Amino acid sequence: MAVVGVGLIGGSIGMALRAKGMAREVVGVGRDAGRLEEARRLGAIDRGTVEMAEGVAAADVVVVCTPVGRVAEDVRRASELAPRSALLTDAGSTKRSIVEAVARSPRAAAMFVAAHPMAGSERSGAAHARADLYEGRVCVLTPTRQTPPAALERARGFWSGLGCRIVEMGPAEHDEVVAFTSHLPHAVAAALAGSVPADWHPLAAGAFRDVTRVAGADAELWTAIFRDNRGPLMHALGKFQDRLAALKYALMTDDEESIRRWWDEARARRGQFEARQPPSPRPRTDVS
Repeated sequence: MAVVGVGLIGGSIGMALRAKGMAREVVGVGRDAGRLEEARRLGAIDRGTVEMAEGVAAADVVVVCTPVGRVAEDVRRASELAPRSALLTDAGSTKRSIVEAVARSPRAAAMFVAAHPMAGSERSGAAHARADLYEGRVCVLTPTRQTPPAALERARGFWSGLGCRIVEMGPAEHDEVVAFTSHLPHAVAAALAGSVPADWHPLAAGAFRDVTRVAGADAELWTAIFRDNRGPLMHALGKFQDRLAALKYALMTDDEESIRRWWDEARARRGQFEARQPPSPRPRTDVS
C-alpha cells in the first residue's frame, strides 16, 4: 500500500493498515524526508520516500491524501508510475473538480475511485494520527458511469476494511451535502472565533469552546476547500443567513413564540442527528 501525503489523514490510514494487517508494507510518499521519518517512528508507515515513482512502483493500492488542489495531479502522476492493476483512491474533502480532472486522463480514470472518509481533527500532522480514526465513520464514494465496476468493488473493500461505513453518491451531490454538513460549520466556527475580542475570552466557557474548536484547523487546508467548493458553500451560507435573519426579526419584534419555535426546530434536528450516531468508544474530535 502507498499513502501519498502522510499527515493526520494519511498517517491514520497507514496506522490502520498496519494494525489490521491489511498490507505487507505501507510506503509513505511525501515532500519532506524529515516528516516521513517521523511518521515511520510513529508507526504510520514502514518506510518513506520523496520520490513518487519509488513509492508507488509496486503498490496494489495508492491512497492520495494531499490537499484538494493537488489531489487530481497526484492521482494522475501515480497512475503513470504504479502498476496498471493498482487501485487509486483519495481522501479529498471535495469531489466534483477532482473527478472531472482525473477523467481527462484515461489511464488514471480507469484506476481511480474518488472517496471522502468523513473523519479527521482540527489538529494536523502524523503526530496526531491514530489507527481507530475511521472506525464507524462514513466514507463517501463518488463513482461515475466511467468508474470500472471492479475498481469500485475494490474501493468498497478497502475503505470498509479500515472500519468505514460506505455511502455512495455522485460527486456534485457530495459537494452540495458537505457544504452544509462540514464546510458551513467550519465557516461558522471561524466567524464566531473572529467575532469575539480576545479580552473577553475569560468569560467564554463551554459553548464558545465547543462551537469554535474546528476554527483551530489549518488555514491553508480550509482556504483550498472553501475555494474549490465555493458555489455550494455560498448556497449553504445563504441558507444559514436566512436562518439567522429569522431569529433577528423575532428579536426585533419581541416575538416570544417565534423565538421558541426557532429554537425548538433546531433542537429537534439536533436530536435526529444524535439518534443516528453510532456508539463511540472514545470522545471524538472529528471534522471532515
